[in-house]
Amino acid sequence: MDWNHYRFRSLWQLPVPAPDVYRALERVEDYPRWWPQVREVTRLDDTSGVLRFRSLLPYDLCATVREGRRDPAAGVLEVEMSGDMEGWARWTVAPRGSATLVRYDQEVVVRKPLLRRLAVPGRPLFRANHRLMMRAGRQGLTAHLADGRQAV
Repeated sequence: MDWNHYRFRSLWQLPVPAPDVYRALERVEDYPRWWPQVREVTRLDDTSGVLRFRSLLPYDLCATVREGRRDPAAGVLEVEMSGDMEGWARWTVAPRGSATLVRYDQEVVVRKPLLRRLAVPGRPLFRANHRLMMRAGRQGLTAHLADGRQAV
């Protein structure tokens, strides 16, 4: 087993129409406005940027993300990641009646040296840290969309 390899899946049920959710998720530069753990987004060009994350544990992760797939009809946003994490992440947005089901999948290998050294003893904490980040993201996006702050 590669202790530095992670697969994550999160499901969010949001009381907002799918097109609104998709538009908010494709505006990565706005993530720090509603997702506390996304500390900074620096656009490199129209399809890439550098994101800095920090959740409960005292370390930052930086990743360069490049658009891999953007398919509004299928509700899919996918990026390739490099830097402290290498791999990919995908949002899939699907209507469920008047609500929306959002699925987040991520598969990465951690490259940050400190986290690699702590891979075995730290793995449960790293996974819990990710769960907390995703929970805060769901809550933040729900509030953001309810407040009508998303760009239309």
